[in-house]
Amino acid sequence: MFRIYNHFISRTVILLISAEIFVLMFMVYLGATIRFFDHTDPFPSFSSLFPEAATFTFVMILCMSAMGLYQLDARLDIKDTLFRLMPSMMLGFGITTLIFYLLPDLYLGRGILGLVMLFALSGILLTRAAFLKWSSLGILEARAIVLGTGGKAKEFVAETKKSESGSRGLKIVGFVPLPDEELHVPASAVLPNVDSLTSLANRYGAGEIIIAIQERRGGCFPIQDLLECKLNGIKVTDSAAFFERERGQIRVNTLYPSWLVFGGGFDQSLLRSGIKRVFDLAASGVLLAVTLPVMLITALCILFEDGGPVFYRQERVGKGGKIFMVLKFRSMRADAEKGGTPQWAATDDPRITRVGRIIRKLRIDELPQILNVLNGDMSFVGPRPERPYFVHQLCMEVPYYNVRHSIKPGITGWAQVRYQYGASVEDAIEKLQYDLYYVKNHSLFLDVIILIDTVEVVVLGKGGR
Repeated sequence: MFRIYNHFISRTVILLISAEIFVLMFMVYLGATIRFFDHTDPFPSFSSLFPEAATFTFVMILCMSAMGLYQLDARLDIKDTLFRLMPSMMLGFGITTLIFYLLPDLYLGRGILGLVMLFALSGILLTRAAFLKWSSLGILEARAIVLGTGGKAKEFVAETKKSESGSRGLKIVGFVPLPDEELHVPASAVLPNVDSLTSLANRYGAGEIIIAIQERRGGCFPIQDLLECKLNGIKVTDSAAFFERERGQIRVNTLYPSWLVFGGGFDQSLLRSGIKRVFDLAASGVLLAVTLPVMLITALCILFEDGGPVFYRQERVGKGGKIFMVLKFRSMRADAEKGGTPQWAATDDPRITRVGRIIRKLRIDELPQILNVLNGDMSFVGPRPERPYFVHQLCMEVPYYNVRHSIKPGITGWAQVRYQYGASVEDAIEKLQYDLYYVKNHSLFLDVIILIDTVEVVVLGKGGR
């Protein structure tokens, strides 16, 4: 894993992006060479085509990112890759053509661009096929051992299954038991504890030991063995740090308050707040200008279906527990909560109107919140704002829930692009774990990644109800 501005990026993703940048750049030069092969000097110089090649490559990488082609949590075979790559190519072609039209100095020509798109599609598919093959062979895979077999180690059983399917860049080779510890993992995954941890790690080719022990006091905690591992170049990682790095979560059931207090992150400096506010205003202004026609059409559709009101205002909890009124397009019947008690939204909720079902799926109902951002009650990116009724309930049932209120809520956020629509206390816990990661590690870099991932959520209709 590489850490960029507090956000962890898989080394597999870094290698894949680097390889595809090279492929896309090369295809621009190859397309130009073939197009002008019958000319006196068919081979373009590197410098003469570099601006055009760099522009095309940047646009294509951005479009592929927006379609989730660099989210390796989901196992994508060649068929799934092609399903996402085709719209990425079409979107990239449209954006590149527009850029070349607006900036004539970068113009490639339709013949060259057509050849480049064809070559790029073939090159990306071949690159992906090679990465899938290498992934299945474990060539790009790191290996780790989990210390512990108790309740905390049980969290890693799902990670073991993921590593066996080749969908992750890290393989968990097994679990090491401690004396008098209960067994909460499959017996087949337990490694024989006959050697020191260093010898065991060397035997299985593991470069990391992950600590998954609930009780660390007393004589059973192998501090000397762990120190020996670290002195021999074997990484020693706490389970909370592991899930933060690998899953983009901070697990509340593996968390120690001291880890939050003494760990890094939680940047609430004046500089970070200023940068975030400028980003909020710029992003909201652009989104408002682009989506204004969609918002007008949505308002008319709501009126035609069942009359007004078009918008609804509802109390939500903001930064520091401050109550504000969120503005959204009405997607439910006007009497959706006629009993007076707030309810979680459910799958196929009968209270949702026909227009509401469409705008919730495409997240159009969230667009009026742009005004909340411009007003300063919300940020463009941040935890989803919840209603006071649910916040009071969740603060009593979920540890650290109030931490998410240390920053402004957002229209979109890390939890929204990584997890389905929340409709229960269990869902709220899962989303909180992503929210805690964002609160701890938020930066302009992570905000941009979330915006790119939001495009995939909207285009593919992921998580809407």
